[in-house]
Amino acid sequence: MQSELIVLSHLRWDWVWQRPQQLMSRLGKAPARATWFVEEPLTPAGVEVTRNRLGTQQVDGLTRVWLEIPEQGRHVGFFDEVMPDYVEQLPQLVGPPTGERVVWIYTPLALEAALALHPTTLVYDVMDDLAAFKDAAPELVVRQRQALRRADVVFAGGRSLHRSVVRQGREDAHLVPSGVSTEHYAAAGRHAKRNRERPVAGYVGVLDERLDLELLADLAARLPQWDIHMIGPVCKIDPADLPQAPNIRYLGQQSYEDLPGLMAELDVALMPFALNEATRSISPTKTLEYLACGLPVVSTRVPDVVADFTGVVDLQDDGEGFAAACGRLVGRAGRAPSAELKRLLRHHHWDRIAGSMEKLVFSRRMHPAETEEATA
Repeated sequence: MQSELIVLSHLRWDWVWQRPQQLMSRLGKAPARATWFVEEPLTPAGVEVTRNRLGTQQVDGLTRVWLEIPEQGRHVGFFDEVMPDYVEQLPQLVGPPTGERVVWIYTPLALEAALALHPTTLVYDVMDDLAAFKDAAPELVVRQRQALRRADVVFAGGRSLHRSVVRQGREDAHLVPSGVSTEHYAAAGRHAKRNRERPVAGYVGVLDERLDLELLADLAARLPQWDIHMIGPVCKIDPADLPQAPNIRYLGQQSYEDLPGLMAELDVALMPFALNEATRSISPTKTLEYLACGLPVVSTRVPDVVADFTGVVDLQDDGEGFAAACGRLVGRAGRAPSAELKRLLRHHHWDRIAGSMEKLVFSRRMHPAETEEATA
């Protein structure tokens, strides 16, 4: 019997390759499983849109879906003004359930559309505390409680998120931190070019309000003999607010396929996160990606990084500490991983994580012992 997987995500399939893409690129490959990846609205370039309508694209073995809308004065998202269109048009597009239908949400703002699809299993994968982000919709807090109450299966992508979800009444939530494709990032070691005159420290990820820009500026001033590469798209902050210095380069968004080669240029990997409301519950996936590249890592004391990577990551508090750590760590990139690090990376491989989540979600009439084994 065919199963269906319908994902409603606040991240687009072709944006930065993160948890939704890593998981769905694996779960969507199951035999006899139709997979849909539903995104927030967009206004297509060069096309006049007179009414809200769904657009689709076949890509990577699944069907991307989004709502095409006329030009708006702001980013719309899965907000109230477009939700009736999703509620009406999505069921028409995918048809009625013919067997097992798993609807999987990444934002509680999509809950109404998810329920309109009549799922046999509703999954809420909590990968971020979206209500804590800059310009978050005020209704996110209430919708979060509703989604947690209605979901059949709840996942949390980090320790802090898991504690928050449990406090909101979902004691049965599964702690499933994000992972890494070790073979993808191991290519960085094979392409290393670290015989340069100037060492390079770098950050790979979204440049947004979670970064400590003052720390970054101070680090650049303290390491004039280093180059600092910032790799990733600017989001939700004014690019004019980014610190400028002769030794800071902003390389913009890069494809997932190109990241190992770019990381091969680094001597030290940076996680210069601010300690604020937006980072209180984050569990940065890039920690494992850096380690899989064979890079030494310097990070601020983000709670989940402290809990999971003390002794593996060099923890510092300010630009002075980051600069000193870079000086200590230069020359360590590309070293053979320890047996402990190899075990850590195997445990957090996306293949293993996706497999364990699949057992918990699809055909949930499992013996309890199997369910416990799946999350071990």
